[in-house]
Amino acid sequence: QRPCFLKGGGIEHLGQRGGFHAGFQRLVRVLAQELRNQDKYVDELTDDNIELLFKSAPLHDIGKVGIPDSILLKPGKLTDDEFRVMKNHPALGNEAIVSAEAELGVKETPFLRYAREISEYHHEKWDGSGYPHGLSGEDIPLSGRLMALADVYDALISKRVYKPAFSHDKAKGIILEGRGTHFDPQVLDAFLAREQDFVEIAEKYKDD
Repeated sequence: QRPCFLKGGGIEHLGQRGGFHAGFQRLVRVLAQELRNQDKYVDELTDDNIELLFKSAPLHDIGKVGIPDSILLKPGKLTDDEFRVMKNHPALGNEAIVSAEAELGVKETPFLRYAREISEYHHEKWDGSGYPHGLSGEDIPLSGRLMALADVYDALISKRVYKPAFSHDKAKGIILEGRGTHFDPQVLDAFLAREQDFVEIAEKYKDD
């Protein structure tokens, strides 16, 4: 029986400090490019903004620098207390970017706005059961909704100390279980429309 990684601390555990894949950025870009075919997203998902999403994607988990390795690298399910600590990383990421802005004496740029959004909101869920704010639906910034699906897919197909890399089909099945609960249905539809691109990106940047 397939373990349900979308419940409790499972899917969040998948995103621990397991290495950054260049393919992850490309997953975000593919989703954004597909979603802008819808009229409601044309203004936000311009070529320039999609490029900013692509460039800021590696900062989505910057807050994990503030999480102990004993939690990040634990080869098993997190306890409730450990999961509460893990859930601090989106807020820590936002604080890190705000602090960097202050130290550099720069005002928020479009790049930093996206970096802050994806760091703070990529663990929010469509049905409001995510964290840190419990936002739901379109109250979650679009960048966070895109990042949520790309992050989960990348975590599922990547090798971790406690799991092998899952196949695309297995990852797809788990993601489909999150339609309308974890994931924005329109973002999930974009994933299905560009599924072959995901397969090709996953193959090109797979773990050695």
